[in-house]
Amino acid sequence: MTLLAGVVPAAAQISVEVSPLRVELQAGPGSTSTQAVTLNNGSAEPVRIRARVTDWDLSRDGAPQFESAKENGPFSATSWVRVAPPEQVVEPAKEGTVRFTLTVPAGTMPSGYRTGILFELVPASGDPIARKREVQFRGRVATLIYVNVGEPPASVELNDLSTRSSPQQTQVVAVLANTGKRNVRTRGTMTVFGADGNQVAQVPVPDVPVLPESEREVAIVAFEAAKPLPPGEYRVEVRFDVGMPAVIVGETTLKVPR
Repeated sequence: MTLLAGVVPAAAQISVEVSPLRVELQAGPGSTSTQAVTLNNGSAEPVRIRARVTDWDLSRDGAPQFESAKENGPFSATSWVRVAPPEQVVEPAKEGTVRFTLTVPAGTMPSGYRTGILFELVPASGDPIARKREVQFRGRVATLIYVNVGEPPASVELNDLSTRSSPQQTQVVAVLANTGKRNVRTRGTMTVFGADGNQVAQVPVPDVPVLPESEREVAIVAFEAAKPLPPGEYRVEVRFDVGMPAVIVGETTLKVPR
């Protein structure tokens, strides 16, 4: 991911690529794991990068939330992580590295936990006194960390399946409820059938997380407005594989007006 942040009134821009943006760990109580995150400065100027560990949550549509996340909640792994270095300057066209060590406390119950490393990006060059007088838009980007401790069973339900249209596209929206304590990711297919029962289209289900004891929408594009389906009524079948013994199957009707 490349994140751009402008600085006013200067015309300089910050362009830093962070990799990976997602880390998934399988761990046990008392275990320790060390991972590295690479920071590639594609800007024309040095960039100061500050790293801090933070709690986060997902909105209903899957957008990461930091400010509104509950600190030290039942699924927080933030206190388990240490990062080094917490601050560094990366020169143009150079790479920096932040390493994090995650130690799962002994006695931790099997569940899906999470934390993240939030990187704040600011220009490192120029007159520091002058910069204090400027209004700065600081860039931020995060690496999200998922930690499954033990093997708690997946438990996910399909609560709703509907269609939603905008001027750009028509989507089939599934509402999944993770009633278990494991982080899960969605896999599967959406198949569209015509009135004659023949398959009209098939697309993969987006690969997205569903956090423990949470509900979220999974939007699947049925068709783009620039390439609509012919007018008529269609049967839509969605199949989700979230790691349970059985695949979750739901059906709905899609009507394309003339």
